[in-house]
Amino acid sequence: MKAENARLLERYRKEVVPEMTKKFGINNPMAVPHIEKVVVNMGVGEAISDVKILDRAAQDLATITGQKPTVRRAKKAISNFKLRENLPVGCKVTLRRTRMYEFIDRLVNVTLPRIRDFNGVSVKAFDREGNYTLGITDQGIFPEIDASARDHRIQGMDITFVIRGGNQERNLELLRLLGMPFTKGN
Repeated sequence: MKAENARLLERYRKEVVPEMTKKFGINNPMAVPHIEKVVVNMGVGEAISDVKILDRAAQDLATITGQKPTVRRAKKAISNFKLRENLPVGCKVTLRRTRMYEFIDRLVNVTLPRIRDFNGVSVKAFDREGNYTLGITDQGIFPEIDASARDHRIQGMDITFVIRGGNQERNLELLRLLGMPFTKGN
């Protein structure tokens, strides 16, 4: 049984790759930058005092991404933060292939437009390798999270797009062609 391709993956193959090869003069379509994985990370500092907070955050992250998160633990003790080594302090999910493209599609077309007074995301969030990180301050913007069902705890997350095969300019164009709403002024 063959798995069905995501809508955004089809768009990448049929529209984005030809556009990028034409714009940047790339001869080989395999040399076009591509998103290797998307890492969604939630740091839950309050989990030091109450582990149930981390359980709820992990449950929300699983609902948002459709994949069970791994619990991240402290690597070393920091006495000022009452943090002991190996205490759970967050959770993360690494999305690849079809699930990754479905998540990006929902993020770009449904979730980001739900943010109040949203003007776009910054173009300055690229690192040296060309990966793009987007910070979200409230997971309640995702339609999968029902804020009225239980005590809605405002929890932020970082979404990192790991992009291979390009520089910052090409990666910016890749994300723009995939529908990422960048701000106009930057």
